[in-house]
Amino acid sequence: MTTLIIGLLIPLLGTMIGAAFVFLMKDEMPLRLQKTLLGFASGVMVAASVWSLLIPAMEMEESKGAWAVLPAAVGFLLGMGFLLLLDELTPHLHLGSNTPEGMRSHLSRTTMLALAVTIHNLPEGMAVGVVFAGAEGGVANLSLASALAVSIGIAIQNIPEGAIISMPMRAAGNSRWRSFLIGSLSGAVEPVGGLAVVLLASLMTPALPYLLAFTAGAMFYVVVEELIPEASEGKHSNLSTIGFAIGFVLMMVLDVVMG
Repeated sequence: MTTLIIGLLIPLLGTMIGAAFVFLMKDEMPLRLQKTLLGFASGVMVAASVWSLLIPAMEMEESKGAWAVLPAAVGFLLGMGFLLLLDELTPHLHLGSNTPEGMRSHLSRTTMLALAVTIHNLPEGMAVGVVFAGAEGGVANLSLASALAVSIGIAIQNIPEGAIISMPMRAAGNSRWRSFLIGSLSGAVEPVGGLAVVLLASLMTPALPYLLAFTAGAMFYVVVEELIPEASEGKHSNLSTIGFAIGFVLMMVLDVVMG
């Protein structure tokens, strides 16, 4: 239980470290650095989805032969659909944009920014929770060490995310401490989402392959819908490509070495 709690909280720590950059930088984050970090986060999430979620989901069902891919395919599409639904229904505002998305509302700009980050971070928390549930359930190639690897990988990519959130808050006129708090709280949904998945998996053990793939689909939605477009538009998109490669390889190595 202690390992589970630590594993669920590690990504939040990464977000808090990133949010603390607001005390070290005077101005907005340089565009080159922001592009690189967005690519890095994309690479980590894609690698975690493939190596730690989709592959174990199919390996759990390998006794079914060719049909082993079915839970992974169904779960992946459901995860994509779930995030799409959240994206359409939740009023939110992306950084650098003045056009709210989702349902119309009278929420403040800060609240809608926070909701956008919540949508983004929820799949990451779910990913950590479901790999710990898989490790506890004895899923092949999912040990507590590999679950910690996913937690550490998500935490590493949360460091730039925390900075990307807190720095614009500071540039918008908020105090450093308020910007730090908002940036830190943006990651609070991750341990909550992770714990919810762990509890759900304990009640629905046969559904674990679907949950693994569902989380992968949710993470892929965030990457394809938000991270890659933001990283690719405008100048310095080549830096985001380099960041993606580094993030992917780092997460892959963590998973293999610690798994």
